[in-house]
Amino acid sequence: MDLYSTACREALTAKQQAMELHKYKNEEEQRLVEARQAEEAAMSAVEAERAKCKASIEAAEAAQKYVETRKLSTLDGETLRETMELKKMLEALSDGKIQYRKYTIEEIEEATDNFSPSRKIGEGGYGPVYKCYLDHTPVAVKVLRPDAAQGRLQFMQEIEVLSCIRHPNMVLLLGACPEFGILVYEYMSNGSLDDCLFRKGKMPALSWPIRFRIAADIAVGLLFLHQTKPEPIVHRDLKPANILLDHNFVSKIGDVGLARLVPAVAENVTQVRVTSAAGTFCYIDPEYQQTGVLGVKSDIYSLGILLLQLITAKQPMGLAHYVEQAIEQGTLFTEMLDPAVPDWPAEETMELAKLALRCAELRRKDRPDLSKEILPLLAKLRDMADEKMANLHFAGSPGASPKYSQHSIS
Repeated sequence: MDLYSTACREALTAKQQAMELHKYKNEEEQRLVEARQAEEAAMSAVEAERAKCKASIEAAEAAQKYVETRKLSTLDGETLRETMELKKMLEALSDGKIQYRKYTIEEIEEATDNFSPSRKIGEGGYGPVYKCYLDHTPVAVKVLRPDAAQGRLQFMQEIEVLSCIRHPNMVLLLGACPEFGILVYEYMSNGSLDDCLFRKGKMPALSWPIRFRIAADIAVGLLFLHQTKPEPIVHRDLKPANILLDHNFVSKIGDVGLARLVPAVAENVTQVRVTSAAGTFCYIDPEYQQTGVLGVKSDIYSLGILLLQLITAKQPMGLAHYVEQAIEQGTLFTEMLDPAVPDWPAEETMELAKLALRCAELRRKDRPDLSKEILPLLAKLRDMADEKMANLHFAGSPGASPKYSQHSIS
């Protein structure tokens, strides 16, 4: 009996253990299923996150690419345009559409004694300038430096502009050696207006009649550029260093490498948008700097600063502000004038200063019209200057003719 009872208990225990084992197995299987499901869920989440991340990266890359494309289309648009312009100019040169005297490099080297330092008379924005003789004529040879990145286009542009225009107040391009980046100009024996105003090389001071004539000459030359057909030309870099003076002190506008044709967009209005302002800082139209919109009145701002320098012989930085303050103070205005000239005509010089300040207005719409307002006043001042010089000439003062140097005119 005891044996039977023991066997029953063991059988019951074994059954319980088997049931527990089965339960444990089921639980383990359930845990495995849950673990697998959790793993699959985790993998799905990872994949989803990875896909989301990939999508975000792709979206970011697409956005960046879009921005870069837009940026390139904006920034490189100018480069592309300039490349096309350069190509067009080169084709025009090779086709003979642009007329100019072509010099060989051997002719240039012989004339300049192989670019001897003793022949060098100056340094332009893109390279040295030499004085020599070609065809028995004194000339100025401008050489483009090889490292002048933007110089090539401006070199070609200078040939294109100057070879197509002729005017007494524009520097005459005599020829070029395009393969070596060389331009040949008429020689201007009295150098630049900058040289004369700041008396470099101990040059004598310019008299007020000569200065009044120079002002009128510059305005006439500028009007010629602005009235070219079919599209006006904006110089973009009008300053004393780019105004050259011949032996009679007739002023001529030079350095048109930055000049740009601007299309007419409305009656009496010409403007074009460019990506970056070009020119010399103190002479650049503030509105052009801010908006990138270039117009003929951009040159008027530069003219205003130049006219102020013509009567003060001072540097351009802040000059308009100082002259305006001096005029408001009344008696201080005479202190702003170049002291090297002892006999400034007070009323006419004040007129010129006020005109210059109007030209240098910050807003383009506030600047005067070149042909209707600026030239009439400058022509009146030129007539006054010519009369003064003629009177001195008839009185027997040597060298006082309107056609001659100012050295004896005070």
